[in-house]
Amino acid sequence: MKKRALITGINGQDGSYLAELLLEKGYEVHGILKRNSVAENQTARLDHIFSKLELEYADMLDMASLVRVLQIVKPNEIYNLAAQSHVRISFDQPIYTTQVVALGVLNLLESIKLTDKNIKVYQASSSEMFGNSMDEDGFQRETTSMHPTSPYGCAKVYAYNIGCNYRNAYDMFICNGILFNHESPRRGTNFVTNKVVKEAVKIKYGVTDKLMLGNLDATRDWGHAKDYVRAMVKILEQDKPNDYVCATGISHSVRDLCEYTFSQLDLDYNDYVGVDKKYWRPEELTDLKGDATKLKSIGFKSEYTFETMIDEMINYWINIYENK
Repeated sequence: MKKRALITGINGQDGSYLAELLLEKGYEVHGILKRNSVAENQTARLDHIFSKLELEYADMLDMASLVRVLQIVKPNEIYNLAAQSHVRISFDQPIYTTQVVALGVLNLLESIKLTDKNIKVYQASSSEMFGNSMDEDGFQRETTSMHPTSPYGCAKVYAYNIGCNYRNAYDMFICNGILFNHESPRRGTNFVTNKVVKEAVKIKYGVTDKLMLGNLDATRDWGHAKDYVRAMVKILEQDKPNDYVCATGISHSVRDLCEYTFSQLDLDYNDYVGVDKKYWRPEELTDLKGDATKLKSIGFKSEYTFETMIDEMINYWINIYENK
């Protein structure tokens, strides 16, 4: 019998790559959608596999809808990727972000506890939980103190801890994947990586002539979403539940990102990139760099580098603007 997986947030960047991977592995893949009034845009990342998926409407803030889906699907595994995941927007919508990211996870875990405690659960945790806290060697790992610097990060800390609590209190198989920043051509263009790449290509083709950003000196540990969904599956394949950092161990600044992207297009970023304070966070998170030693010990290895990831994103946007 095929394994059944349920993915919340299936129509996001990670959800779409994860759905592809699980289908390749022979899973029966189900997903939860939050209803959108413009349905045509809702599943764009899933169009190529849409006919192979079973999708249900539910909401992380509506526990009854979650219970209904669990009763219908009866999944073996759940990957909880649903969130308001834009950190800067979490300052503008702190209450909604906290409801979805923190209380939504509690609703899901309680629904699982009431229906089937044997379901394996992957909880999407975040490097934003660490904030500006790091170990003496400059890395963040599973044991690093958590001092988040955004409403999103604070909500993720609650979700992380309530997952650990349910795991210990109710003997449930719940794992936290503490993923550092991960990108791809499917990343929303309001996130800095795809924003930079898309606008650089538009500048190359004469569509625009300026790119405004926030803190150019903030550094992030950027990996590829396709690699990181493989980590999610690897984590749930283990015999015992545990928590794992997923990262490349290499950080780059936003300035590095601009310099590399524009140089690949034979442009000098200094001629086009400016700074606008409106893109700065009220409390800045300056540096992120993860130590994935624990994850590597169970067999995980990244296939992409920072450069090959950005190259793929550049080629994606070139193909779009060359045909316009």
